[in-house]
Amino acid sequence: MARAIERIERDIAALKEAIRAIATELQTAYGSYLNILGLAVRKQLILASYHLCTQGYPENFLHLSLNQRQQLQQAIRKLGQLASEELLTYIKSEEIGGDEGDEGDEEDGGVTPVILGTSTPEPLTADTSNPIELAKWQQNLEEVTQEILKKLSHDANLLLQKAGILPKKLPEPILAAAAAAAAASEASAEVMPGPPNLLNLVIEIENEQQSEDSGLTQIMAINLRLGEIEFADVTLSSERRQIRSILVQLNKLGREYQKKHRERAIAEAEAAWRASWFE
Repeated sequence: MARAIERIERDIAALKEAIRAIATELQTAYGSYLNILGLAVRKQLILASYHLCTQGYPENFLHLSLNQRQQLQQAIRKLGQLASEELLTYIKSEEIGGDEGDEGDEEDGGVTPVILGTSTPEPLTADTSNPIELAKWQQNLEEVTQEILKKLSHDANLLLQKAGILPKKLPEPILAAAAAAAAASEASAEVMPGPPNLLNLVIEIENEQQSEDSGLTQIMAINLRLGEIEFADVTLSSERRQIRSILVQLNKLGREYQKKHRERAIAEAEAAWRASWFE
């Protein structure tokens, strides 16, 4: 029985070593992925803003002076750059032990910085031989990536609203609900109609003086979606496939890891039973 436990222990040690190698491979893959994603996000934000200004609200954009248009374009580029830096900050901070990255320069021509939510990925400094902890880290990183895109979309819409492109009275709860619906449709692989990374809404606005009088108003707003960003970038799609391939290996090793731990527990329990049994 002791030999059986020793053999299981050796199997677990070998699995841990393989999982550590997977952890390194996964972190490297995410570093490359997030670097390319940052560039793709900046590009797609500019394209979505261009479409919104030239086809969604061309009259409002034409009302701006040349200087105002340039300031708006510069602010949009700055937002994209900040988001790109945020993506890289997380993976780099994890590589050096999980410390928070630099806060960034917030004094930049009135540009609204990207302010993330409270969710922060756990640093990959715990037991990287534990597939459960590794899977949790990966899932948390994915959630933070989505949060960055969500906040970037919000800040870009706020910027466009302040510039007079989007309607001043655009109800934020409606915009948030529409973005949530779009996220749900993306999760179900449903194809969103219209240009990529944009929301097209038709809302009913009541007349304040005559409540019976109401009209339908079409609203267009930025809503960056990870699936559409990946679809538009061949290199980014390739990096995502690489991550999926690594996760398949991790899941396989994880199942074997749990199986061996179960075998060890059974073997130790059987040994303990025999050791305490007497006639």
